[in-house]
Amino acid sequence: MNTQSEIIGVVGAGSWGTSIAQLLAEKGYPIRLWVYEPELCEIIRQRRENTYYLPGYRLHDNITPYTNIEKVVRGRRFVVMVVPSHVYRSVALQMIPFLEDEVIIVSATKGIENESLLTMEGIWKEILPPEKNIHFACLAGPSFAKEVIRKVPTAVTVASREEDVAKKVQILFATEYFRVYTSSDVVGLELAGAIKNVIAIAAGMCDGMGFGHNTRAALITRGLAEMARLGVRLGAHPLTFSGLAGIGDLLLTCTGDLSRNRTVGYLIGQGKKLETILSEMRMVAEGVKTAKSVYFLAKKVGVEMPICEQVYAILYEGQDPREAVKTLMTRALKHELEHHTEIIIRENHG
Repeated sequence: MNTQSEIIGVVGAGSWGTSIAQLLAEKGYPIRLWVYEPELCEIIRQRRENTYYLPGYRLHDNITPYTNIEKVVRGRRFVVMVVPSHVYRSVALQMIPFLEDEVIIVSATKGIENESLLTMEGIWKEILPPEKNIHFACLAGPSFAKEVIRKVPTAVTVASREEDVAKKVQILFATEYFRVYTSSDVVGLELAGAIKNVIAIAAGMCDGMGFGHNTRAALITRGLAEMARLGVRLGAHPLTFSGLAGIGDLLLTCTGDLSRNRTVGYLIGQGKKLETILSEMRMVAEGVKTAKSVYFLAKKVGVEMPICEQVYAILYEGQDPREAVKTLMTRALKHELEHHTEIIIRENHG
């Protein structure tokens, strides 16, 4: 692949989008980066630094910022989408007229749309006109932006329903510090990436209330069970949830101090109001909006997700976090694998 002529579009200049742009730029690719805020675009252009979302790191000269989305995506063979899930549809709609036929969309967004309960792949399927042909891949796994831009060894997974597409994206992103595995389980990767943010809010709440390691370990384990139940019901492979996008990203987001979702939960656990927390954050904590999507999606398909239900109740119904813990701990006693039957059947016969 001739990196000198292969211009890549990166849509979204938050911390993760900026980190991805830097990774690809350092591989020799000319990067066109779509920046929502005109003032930030000018700062990046003049100072070579994303002072809003990833301050303190000099951005590669191969990165050129634009506020005009046409300049970023027109004629590209690869377009990386890294915008928050709640604006994903509107940004994708802006992109469609300028997308090259056969373009590979690499989605690095982790969320589920509130209104439609669709993942990012589902949004593309719904909005694409029949004459427009794209290839879709999603990128997920334990990958804090600040660590990737510092070249901390990191491993992620890229999933596509087309094996050759997954391999192309794997080659595109792989470096000596950024290892990429492939998968065909788009559903599993997208759901794992979304649900782990909701569980991370719960983990943060537990830490904020002063609970110990016992509590956090139990929460992560049972949160993983909820994630797998919903995923398998919607067609995901059960083993995806024991991989990088599942337990890997769940562990990172529930325990890492760089996790925005864990931070939101921690502050709620300490008694702060959600509105106050969000007003003081520039970056998006995806789990806040995704908690609503997961709650209604689980109800829609008949999957029991008690931790996610309580997170929803705390965020949107005024439930007290300590009462939520009591509710979870005093539920009817069960066999640990009571809800795993569907997963076992899928693994053996799916």
